[in-house]
Amino acid sequence: MENNRNFFITIALSVLILVLWQVFYMNPRIEAQRETARIEAEQAEEAQRQVTQQQPDLPATPGDSDLPGGVAPTPAVPDTGAGVPAGSSRAAALASGGRVAIDTPRISGSISLTGGRVDDLVLKDYRTTVERNSPNIELLNPAAMPDGYYAEVGFIGNAQTGAVPGPDTVWSVEGEQTLTPATPVTLTFTNDRGLTFTRTIAVDNDYMFTISDTVANESGEAVTLSNYGRVARIGTPQIEGFFILHEGLIGVTGTEGLQEIDYSDLAEKRQIQPGKSEDGWLGITDKYWAVAMVPSGAQPFQPRYAFFDDGRVRYQADYLTDPLAIEPGQSRTVETLLFAGAKETAKIDAYEADRGIRQFDLLIDWGWFYFITKPMFYLIDWLFRMLGNFGLAILATTVVVKAIFFPLANKSYKSMANMKKVQPKMLEIREKYADDRMKQQQAMMELYKTEKINPLAGCWPILIQIPVFFALYKVLYVTIEMRHAPFFGWIQDLSAPDPTSLFNLFGLLPYSVPAFLMIGVWPVIMGITMFLQMRMNPTPPDPTQAMIFNWMPVVFTFMLATFPAGLVIYWAWNNFLSIIQQGVIMKRQGAKIELWDNLIGLFKKKPSQPAE
Repeated sequence: MENNRNFFITIALSVLILVLWQVFYMNPRIEAQRETARIEAEQAEEAQRQVTQQQPDLPATPGDSDLPGGVAPTPAVPDTGAGVPAGSSRAAALASGGRVAIDTPRISGSISLTGGRVDDLVLKDYRTTVERNSPNIELLNPAAMPDGYYAEVGFIGNAQTGAVPGPDTVWSVEGEQTLTPATPVTLTFTNDRGLTFTRTIAVDNDYMFTISDTVANESGEAVTLSNYGRVARIGTPQIEGFFILHEGLIGVTGTEGLQEIDYSDLAEKRQIQPGKSEDGWLGITDKYWAVAMVPSGAQPFQPRYAFFDDGRVRYQADYLTDPLAIEPGQSRTVETLLFAGAKETAKIDAYEADRGIRQFDLLIDWGWFYFITKPMFYLIDWLFRMLGNFGLAILATTVVVKAIFFPLANKSYKSMANMKKVQPKMLEIREKYADDRMKQQQAMMELYKTEKINPLAGCWPILIQIPVFFALYKVLYVTIEMRHAPFFGWIQDLSAPDPTSLFNLFGLLPYSVPAFLMIGVWPVIMGITMFLQMRMNPTPPDPTQAMIFNWMPVVFTFMLATFPAGLVIYWAWNNFLSIIQQGVIMKRQGAKIELWDNLIGLFKKKPSQPAE
């Protein structure tokens, strides 16, 4: 029992250290980073505003030198729609130049005819808050806006090819004026050298665009040109800044596999260029949304991640294919896939399987414990489709996990029950060898061997929970399916902390409380169940051990109050099931259940110590 308790004390102290580290180091550091990012964003906006005032004709579109290879394309027709100054409003930016509307069951927006750029995208199914009338998520924005964010495909030519489609090319529309899943749109551009570019843009019912560029060579001589694509973001976005989640530039290309590049790292290195690739994808990811391009597999391509700060801070994930040779009278078609939308697991997996996109599922940050986290999500999602509520699915998942580990937990609780039964013999050994620690340990080990008891078996129920707990935390934190998922009552978002607080009587008193005192209903329930579970065991005789065990539920209550409500609900429900399971097993083993005696003992007056 001594070893068992020492092990629990070690766990308790470790948790306490982690809590203190989180509260006094990580949380202030995260808040400082967020405040720094906010100040930098405000300074950048102010600097941009001053630049705009001094240079009212500053182009909305970042320079052509941003293009892959650092080479400006041969100019096409003048940009008739770029007269919008940087920093313009969304309405002003969208009103400039021609556009093709986008209207699908899940997205709306438009494509700019200048550059053929996808730079206006609104997600119909997602809103900024849980309120039903809150604005829809605006994923992509024109480059003229302070937070411009867009995707673009074009070509890099030479003197022989003449003007080729690039950022300033003004395309003409043929036929359909609105892009829908049933009606692709066709854009055309013909230069003065006899090259005709025909772009067909199609979209599915969800978030995948297919951009097919056909180049017909009627120039009378062979030409070569390269295809490029880029996802560009203007300004540094505000991110969560939490170490278990990647937000920034991302891709899977070449032999390097997954590349995750933070905004700060790219700003420091300026440019990161992996090796050439023949397949894969690259783009920019947020917590719940992403924009990624899948280059054509017809030609090898050079991926790149770049940072620019010449006038406007911007980040870019781009690629440049090897030159395409087109003989006179011939044509070549290059197909590029563009994903722009919510990182829904089922859709991402389907795109990976149906489109053959290598490791596209890594667009969702499943983390190092991928092999636990993703199956955990699949289980919860399957139960959700059966029960219709993610909170109920989490409760059912807890039951499934308990059932899977029942044999191990059963053996563990039996061992704990047997430890209680032999406790008198253990006390006898301690008294007999009180002055000889070595003999005491040897006698204890002989007792364990004789009674067939594993002193560490009682730790397994807690150790089992650690990877499950982390996997569930990851699922709640990174998957969009959990975003704004309601439970019952006041829990309208399982991925957010419980919004109530014990310190204003859960909203009955008319005042708000500081963030560190937001101890909601479910954290309190979790703390109570943890307290009851610990009281199932005898109170440790050592005062220090007893104090640690008494304060552990309080520490965990404060710690988990900041965690997603779904995780706290899981922990409380798991504690409740563990209490029942442990009680049944102890009763069957003939071991005394200490719960009631320990609870009654809390209210008994402690005997006073005799004066010496």
